[in-house]
Amino acid sequence: MKTSQWLKRSLFGLLCSAAVLQASAQTFPSKAVNLVVPYPAGGPSDFVARQLQPELNRLLGQPVIIENIGGVGGAIGIQKVLTAPADGYNMTLGTPMELVLAPLAMSAVKFKPDDMKLVAQLVTTTMVLITRKDLPANNVEELIAMAKKPGAKELSYGSVGPGSLYHLIGEKFAQQTGTKMLHVPYKGAAPLMTDLMGGQIDMVFIPLAGSTPAMITEGKVKALGLTTKTAHPRFPNIAPLAAQKGLEGFEFDLWAGIEVPKNTPTDVTARLNKAIYEALQNADIRKAYEATGNTVAKPMSPEELARVYNSETARYQAIAKSINLQPQ
Repeated sequence: MKTSQWLKRSLFGLLCSAAVLQASAQTFPSKAVNLVVPYPAGGPSDFVARQLQPELNRLLGQPVIIENIGGVGGAIGIQKVLTAPADGYNMTLGTPMELVLAPLAMSAVKFKPDDMKLVAQLVTTTMVLITRKDLPANNVEELIAMAKKPGAKELSYGSVGPGSLYHLIGEKFAQQTGTKMLHVPYKGAAPLMTDLMGGQIDMVFIPLAGSTPAMITEGKVKALGLTTKTAHPRFPNIAPLAAQKGLEGFEFDLWAGIEVPKNTPTDVTARLNKAIYEALQNADIRKAYEATGNTVAKPMSPEELARVYNSETARYQAIAKSINLQPQ
């Protein structure tokens, strides 16, 4: 008799749990959703988020509020999402820079890549080497010669923080070319670009995304090369660096995606996944992304994204190891 009652109570509990999960899937979201961009407004990550926002508002039936939180290589924004409830109402637009590299580069960053999970991959782009417009070097060969000239002032390159891909590529470039350069970290791409155009720093490796292509076209900065082996179909006049002597294997790309804390319910993750990939089918959004050098990601299930995230974590950790990145 006791066993029978225990079974009935257990079955009732399971049914109730299933009902709660189903209800959460049907009602999420019932209020505004917060999307943290871990950099100041105006940079490539902010551009990606703001292009997606209006369509995501419509598909979710609730406002998506973008919050720009810069600092510590993007880690402050990620940490804010991790300290909020894991209920889907707090997500971030992150890249491997904040999720994988920041914990390796800064001892103050306490989270790990697997504290988050990837809900949707949005875009992938290459990195471009740009310089201030008055730098007396018009190609990468002249830049290297300038950096190696005896008695010359040390060239400076900007980044969005220690351990960012901007930083790693700058160090890798110096390593492969046998040059010495000064690293100047910023809180985000927007203030970095302001200083580059103002002549306060010499160069940067930055994603070919957001407003960067327009700045190149308008002559506000000079583009000396892409971190690819072949020419870019939309920017054929920018030289592929990995095809040049001494820069073999100099190939880097960067993706951006939406992430949530790992304990976010799977039904909520699935709802966000569906809405985001539906938004990415919008012709205007795709056009805005592709016009700035991005490749729009193909739709993937949460299970596929988990495998991609693990693989990408390992890839970026290997990049950090190749320059012997040490926490500061």
